[in-house]
Amino acid sequence: MKLNGKRVLVTGADGFIGSHLTEHLVRLGASVRAFVYYNSFNSWGWLDDADDAVRDSLDVFSGDVRDPHGVRTAMKDCDVVMHLAALIAIPYSYHSPDTYVDTNIKGTLNVLQAARDLGVERVLHTSTSEVYGTARFVPITEEHPLQGQSPYSASKIGADQMAASFFASFATPVATIRPFNTYGPRQSARAVIPTIVTQIAAGARQIRLGAVHPTRDFNYVSDTVRGFVAVAECDAAVGRVLNVGSNFEVSIGDTARLIAELMDADVSVVSDEQRLRPTGSEVERLWADNTLARELAGWTPEYAGVEGLRRGLSQTIAWFRDPANLRRYKAGRYNL
Repeated sequence: MKLNGKRVLVTGADGFIGSHLTEHLVRLGASVRAFVYYNSFNSWGWLDDADDAVRDSLDVFSGDVRDPHGVRTAMKDCDVVMHLAALIAIPYSYHSPDTYVDTNIKGTLNVLQAARDLGVERVLHTSTSEVYGTARFVPITEEHPLQGQSPYSASKIGADQMAASFFASFATPVATIRPFNTYGPRQSARAVIPTIVTQIAAGARQIRLGAVHPTRDFNYVSDTVRGFVAVAECDAAVGRVLNVGSNFEVSIGDTARLIAELMDADVSVVSDEQRLRPTGSEVERLWADNTLARELAGWTPEYAGVEGLRRGLSQTIAWFRDPANLRRYKAGRYNL
C-alpha cells in the first residue's frame, strides 16, 4: 500500500508527533483529515503553526476519541487511520489513572470498532516503548515481555492488546508501531529533553531533573514520522508490532551533559523530588532492536548513534531558542 492519494485520518493530529506526521502526509500527497481534540478556543494545537499550504489542505475534525459516535463520523470515507491520540504523560497517570483507561484503551477500542464496521483498508495503532518496562535483555526485540510499570504503560498495553485482538478476531488490518523516545521541536516540557533545553535557554544554570541514571533510546521526530509511514505502507506489518528506535542507548545524565555542551552552558544538575517516579515504576533501561522495521518496512534511522543524536539535539535546541517558541513554555515550573 502507498499513502499517496489515500484518504488518511490522523487522530492526535494536533500533538507533537501527530502534527509533524500530518504535515509529512500532506507533502506525500495524501488527503488528510486531522482529528484534533475539541476545545472552545478553536485551537488546532501545533497545526495552528503549520504552513498555510498545509493548513489550507487539511480537513479538520474536532472531537474526542472517547466518543464512539464522533470517531465513526470522522472516519467515514477514509482509507487509512493513523491512531496517535492518547494521554502520554507518565506523572499525570499516577494522578488521574482513570482518564488513561478511558482515552487510551476505550479510545483505541472506538477507533478499531469504527474501522472494522467501515471497512478501512489499514489501521496504524501507536504503541510506546514504555510497555516493555525496564529491559530484561537488550537490545529489546518485539518479543520482550510487556510490563506495566506505570498506569500509563498499563493503559497502552491494554490498547495494544485490543488492537491485536481485533486482528485475531475480525481480521481488522491493524499494524502496530512501537516508537521509542521521540524528541524534537514542539515536544511538551513533560519530556526530559525539552525540560533540559528550556531551563538552559531561560538562563538557569542549576537544572532540575528526576533520575539521571536511566537510559533511553532517543529518536528524532523526523525518523519517527518516517517510521509511521513505512509501517503503514508495509503489508507484512499487518497483525504485527514493529519497534521504531535508533538502536542507541544513552543515559539521561549524559544527554543533559551533551545538551549543555551544545548550548555552551556550564550547568549542574539538581535532583528534584517531585520529578522522581516511584521506585518500582521507573523504567531503568530502554534500547531498541529495530531489525524488524528494517527488514519488513525498509525503515532505518537517519539520526542514529551519538552523531545522529548531536544533530537532532542541535536542531531541537535551535527551535526552542527562538523566543517565539520558548515563550510557550514555563521553564521554571514542573510540568506534570
